[in-house]
Amino acid sequence: MQPKTAILIGAGDRGARAYAPYALEYPNELEIVAVAEPNKERRRRIFEAHNIPTENCYDSWEDLLAQGKMADIAIVCTMDRHHFAPTMKALESGYHVLLEKPMSPDPAECIEMERAAKKYNRQLTICHVLRYTQFWSTIKKVIEEGTIGDVASIQLNENVEIMHMSHSFVRGNWSNKEKSSPMILQKSCHDMDILSFVMDKKCTRVSSYGSLMHFREENTPKGAPKRCLDGCPAELECPFHAGRYYLGEGKGWARKFTEDDSREGIIKALQETDYGKCVYQSDNNVVDHQVVNMEFEDGATATFSMSGFTREQTRMVQIMGTKGEIRGNMAENSISIFDFLTKHETVINFNRPVGGHGGGDNAIVRTFLRDIDNYGKQDSLSSASVSLRSHLMAFAAEESRLNKGESIELDSYYNSFVKEEV
Repeated sequence: MQPKTAILIGAGDRGARAYAPYALEYPNELEIVAVAEPNKERRRRIFEAHNIPTENCYDSWEDLLAQGKMADIAIVCTMDRHHFAPTMKALESGYHVLLEKPMSPDPAECIEMERAAKKYNRQLTICHVLRYTQFWSTIKKVIEEGTIGDVASIQLNENVEIMHMSHSFVRGNWSNKEKSSPMILQKSCHDMDILSFVMDKKCTRVSSYGSLMHFREENTPKGAPKRCLDGCPAELECPFHAGRYYLGEGKGWARKFTEDDSREGIIKALQETDYGKCVYQSDNNVVDHQVVNMEFEDGATATFSMSGFTREQTRMVQIMGTKGEIRGNMAENSISIFDFLTKHETVINFNRPVGGHGGGDNAIVRTFLRDIDNYGKQDSLSSASVSLRSHLMAFAAEESRLNKGESIELDSYYNSFVKEEV
């Protein structure tokens, strides 16, 4: 493989901690040569870690991309609603693009990005990292080999551990869908994608139910102030008390909203940022639980359930075939395969993964670099063309939820956003 160079647009948690470290671990394969990041401290850390020339450090993607093509790849990890413009400009400028999910909160923008990649003959890969894990790739292989016969139905549960829910989707960056994305898109487009990947059939229609049931103002403890550190009378009874959590077992999560993770630094951040707010008096409006029903082109079905009220962060799956069944739990990093005829059960325990998302964060960068060498010969495992369908499943699910579970035909839904190419 030929070594590649990359620019990094967005040096937050995913950009700086999930994808850029690959260049430090495998400098013979990838080098980060420029960065655009508005946060001065984050920009400094990337600059120092990757020895980026000072003249290649920018506080905006516009300034970086105005310099002309500086590398082979653009890694785009801005916030959800700021994916479209830098991605389109990078493709136009001749970069292959690795784009953090979701593509965009706007279906029309997703379609336009996919078309732009084809127009400019560039690789646009979406970071559906689950596809690149041993866990899901093995499940896919077992199904393809016919071990469990034809897949009739899949049940997938996404357990969003309760404190992760409160951190990211009540207090955090993804708490308000007008500012980021609906929950089914931001958090669970991974799940729509992996169901599409495993089923390997066209999803024809979806319906969905869900709501913001608990994290609402009417559930505020009596006398609770707007901020937890302002003397909340429910401190000892509330599992979400910001001071007790972020200064205790959740200190690692505090590093996501303050560059100063000393006790004093965390307290200051809790007094100034949304992470110190009462979870019942925040600016959140994304659901805290949701279910989605899906029908595929041969009559196979799938159900998906996301809940923010679970004790562990994991995904659990049951795949029911005509000859057998697969069950798996990502937290346990194992799957079992049961044969209906022999009654034999085969259990596969995977090696401890290196990196986040079950090893998927590292694996997607490695595969993306090789995909570029083979561009035009084969499509990326999570190309924009592949990802577009699962994004539309998520968009349609949200529309169904908002319309009391109305069933939505995906082909008609897609056509409602398509503009004729000039």
